[in-house]
Amino acid sequence: MSEQAEVVSTATDEQGFTAYQWRLFAFLSVATFFEGFDMFALTQILPSLQEEWHLTKFQVGLLAGSTNVGTVLAYLLVRRADRWGRRRVMSVTIAGYTIASLLTAATQGPVSFAILQCIARVFLIGEWATAMVYAAEEFPASRRGTVVGIIQAVASLGAIVCAAIVPTLLKTDLKWRTIYLVGAVPLVIVAFARRTLRESARFEQAKSEGKAEARDFFAILRSPHKGRVLQLGLIWALTYVCTQNTVTFFKTFALEERSWTDKQVGSAVTIAAIASLPMLFLVGRMLDRIGRRRGALVVYGSLIVGCLGAFGLASRSAVIASLVLAVFAQSAVLALLNAYTGELFPTELRGDAFAWSNNLLGRIGYVTSPVALGALAEKIGWGKAVESTTIFAFGALVLLWLWLPETKGRELEDTARVH
Repeated sequence: MSEQAEVVSTATDEQGFTAYQWRLFAFLSVATFFEGFDMFALTQILPSLQEEWHLTKFQVGLLAGSTNVGTVLAYLLVRRADRWGRRRVMSVTIAGYTIASLLTAATQGPVSFAILQCIARVFLIGEWATAMVYAAEEFPASRRGTVVGIIQAVASLGAIVCAAIVPTLLKTDLKWRTIYLVGAVPLVIVAFARRTLRESARFEQAKSEGKAEARDFFAILRSPHKGRVLQLGLIWALTYVCTQNTVTFFKTFALEERSWTDKQVGSAVTIAAIASLPMLFLVGRMLDRIGRRRGALVVYGSLIVGCLGAFGLASRSAVIASLVLAVFAQSAVLALLNAYTGELFPTELRGDAFAWSNNLLGRIGYVTSPVALGALAEKIGWGKAVESTTIFAFGALVLLWLWLPETKGRELEDTARVH
């Protein structure tokens, strides 16, 4: 570990967070709140879009999948964090997402909606990924999992707020368009607040050592870290097949196959989200205490049980209980994999590694699976289609245990070494 990183780490471990670290923590949490808000907004308005634009099940899946293409294209921004710096990329993503979200409110059809939401997600996921890189680099090793976990939990809080206010906003004159206006306006404040943001100390050090240089597209695949990138990419992809569809299609499933009302769905989702929140704020601490690997058993186990129960059980109370586990796991698994992705690569490659493993490779499952599920649901219904995705979550857990080391409490300079 470098002398500079060691001094910073010792100071924070012995004295707690500095004033700037607390400000950074707050900033990253608030910025990530809107990631949760926006990603959950689509799941809540899909039935409204389906009705307004007369979409089939397959077209609903295609709409969801096409907007998610932006999460892959976010690669172009995330990898620039290793060249431009974390601060500049964060500023660009916040401004870009705010504009794209406001423009979404003016769309009049599925094509323009998909295009603008695709663009919005380029910036949204770019902001989210850069926030996780910041969290990995700027906080002490002993609390890194806790910080990443809480930031991800705040994203879930954004989803809760979204679930709570959508039924009311859908009754306004602008209907679902109001959601994108409400969600974007507060980001103007965040855009001003980012002026106090500093560059990551680890990136500044890498830059001073001449390591923050331009690299071609395939550079990381020629590095000793190629294997780890491919491993994490596959784990991310398999995980997204389950998490993405469990959340995206629950409302559509409940309305069509359980005959719930819009109010009942909103109530169930809100209850599940609120009930899962205490667990989400503790998941990071759990990862720091029992480790990433054992924590994965808890997280993926909750995901599988929650998905099967939410889409397979008939009792409303049982479905809500299962939904608590599913909502918890959907965010908890992101905290787990974000921690791993931030810890297993050196500073000069961390942004590129995140972009490759999550945005390019991992998001293949994120983008293609809603389209495939929509086609499958035409034949067997949403419930059975989504339940089938749990096999992918189980596969991700097995590969994580086979491939990834324990990183609990270890400095980045140690965990990033190729073993």
